[in-house]
Amino acid sequence: MKTARRLLNSSSGATAAEFALVLPLLLLMIFGIIDAGRYMWEFNRAEKATQMGVRYAAVTDPVLGSGFSDYSFAISDGITAGSAVPTANFDHATCTQGSCSCVGGTVCGSVAYDGTAFQNIVNRMAAMYPQITAANVQVEYKNVGLGFAGDPNGPDVAPLVTIRLTGLTFQPITTLLFGAAFNMPDFRASLTGEDLNGTASN
Repeated sequence: MKTARRLLNSSSGATAAEFALVLPLLLLMIFGIIDAGRYMWEFNRAEKATQMGVRYAAVTDPVLGSGFSDYSFAISDGITAGSAVPTANFDHATCTQGSCSCVGGTVCGSVAYDGTAFQNIVNRMAAMYPQITAANVQVEYKNVGLGFAGDPNGPDVAPLVTIRLTGLTFQPITTLLFGAAFNMPDFRASLTGEDLNGTASN
């Protein structure tokens, strides 16, 4: 009887029981903090990869191909040499994996998708963030009034080059057992096109 009463009154296991109750919440909080840090790391890597991609795209061969680089708006469109190319003659072009869509003027019939140039941009971005594939990347060339018709040293339009990175996901440790992942936001970066010629970038 005394032994039973002693066991009922004993509090020696209380600490272990309380720890067992608190442990899941503690682990959830710890892994949540780790996931927050991992998400910020992945976010920064994707953002930096986008910046590296647009820098590469601004100084190397355009995904639009030599049809865009060699097109003379002065000769083909009759625009006065030295004048800015109107958006009616070329507005913008968007390139994804496998094709480019072009808006404005007859130059759109001259552009040809350059798969090597596109893949070079993807490879440059994947060097920073290996999860990036060609399906995640979009390249846009936008006429913002820079450049001039009849430029003998490069494309007549010095476009604003924009890289968009889409479709990335983040897998938190806390949801690993359930297989749940979250969509990351889209990333974009823009730079004015420079010579748009070559295959190397700093």
